[in-house]
Amino acid sequence: MEKAQLVFVLAPAMGHLVSAVEVARLLLNRHDLLSITVLVLNHSSVNSGVRNYVESQRASSSTISNSLRFIDLPKDEHESFSFSSLAERQKPHVKEAVLKITQSESSIDSPQLAGFVIDMFYTPMIDVANEFGVPSYIFFTSSAASLGFMLYVQKIHDEEKFDPAEFKDSDSELPVPSLVNPLPARLPPLLENARRYGEAKGIIVNTFLELESHAIESFKIPPIYPVGPILDVRSDGRSNHQEIMQWLDDQPLSSVVFLCFGSMGSFGEDQVKEIACALEHSGYRFLWSLRRPPPPGLLVSPSDYEDPQEVLPKGFLDRTTKIGRVMGWAPQVAVLAHPAIGGFVSHCGWNSVLESIWFGVPIATWPMYAEQQFNAFEMVIELGLAVEIKMDYRNDSGIIVNCDEIERGIKCLMEHDSKKRKKVKEMSERSRMALMDGGSSHFYLGNLITDVMDNLG
Repeated sequence: MEKAQLVFVLAPAMGHLVSAVEVARLLLNRHDLLSITVLVLNHSSVNSGVRNYVESQRASSSTISNSLRFIDLPKDEHESFSFSSLAERQKPHVKEAVLKITQSESSIDSPQLAGFVIDMFYTPMIDVANEFGVPSYIFFTSSAASLGFMLYVQKIHDEEKFDPAEFKDSDSELPVPSLVNPLPARLPPLLENARRYGEAKGIIVNTFLELESHAIESFKIPPIYPVGPILDVRSDGRSNHQEIMQWLDDQPLSSVVFLCFGSMGSFGEDQVKEIACALEHSGYRFLWSLRRPPPPGLLVSPSDYEDPQEVLPKGFLDRTTKIGRVMGWAPQVAVLAHPAIGGFVSHCGWNSVLESIWFGVPIATWPMYAEQQFNAFEMVIELGLAVEIKMDYRNDSGIIVNCDEIERGIKCLMEHDSKKRKKVKEMSERSRMALMDGGSSHFYLGNLITDVMDNLG
């Protein structure tokens, strides 16, 4: 049997990069005749965390085997940044890199190029795969339901001249095939890349059948491969945050509410004060990842406060010193894995959703941007696995969620005998079983490998 080479073309964003690399490792662990080259697109705005992650993966891969390697593409210095424009500009560099790979591996025993695996935002790279005469597979980092939503909105946009902007403040509902429940039309669609998904030979989705059976079964063409949950749960959070982890060690089981809003999540001072008020009034133990918003107009990650007291209510830290901790960046995986955590107030990024399910921690939804409002709807209404704080919040809306609304959500989240808590625990067990031999995701991964190997010769 011939050896096969896959080329992964990945976005320089942690939420996309980490899960895609984990998929690559899963594929390599399942099939000895596969090798994978990861091309990481680079831009001047890429943060140090992404660069450090790539270097750590490169180092660990070189010590294990040569079947997984990383190639950095030339840095893009263009001032404007969007995933699709970056992909368009980087097409010549990807073509050059793949040419070098294929030319350097031209011997009889070398792997044959079998396909591209392309980040969900990088559909222009389908053109490059076509030039090499190999199929493309999309790696979709969000839910199967949101994939179905994007394809549905694209379809009605093209066929019925539907303009999403018309529904921004509407009470209308959309009958999305990947959802059981009708979706409020005001939840924002993502149109930019979905049009070309139909050109892919398949779509790899970071989800699992037991979580999204209706959505997964709603797809016909192209085939989808739900191979998740794809998570990197190897965490050094304890060693890097010893004081916080020791504090958690001293708290009762499932007693702490954890507030964390993703790598780009932050709030203005007025909203911070409302959150603090809610935490203090609720009386629950808490661990709060509080971060400073970036300056207006700059596309950079939030930073840590040197002194969070500058935005918190006067005396808040003193009054809550026995029940709570405020920190900057948080080791989310290590915290969610800790038995003291009983609830998670989250921005509903899909990776965070999957991590909460994996560790059996229920979510209170507070979406910020991108498809997170949709994820919040799916978790609360569609799947019944979360409670709501503000399901249709956006960080650019100017809306302030008041103390009472936040406190209500936290109290609902932390109910110990709630049906949602039991349901999340059950789904946690199913998420782990999906990846085991004979599990649903294990099965779909095998189908994907079979399809890739069929591309040869």
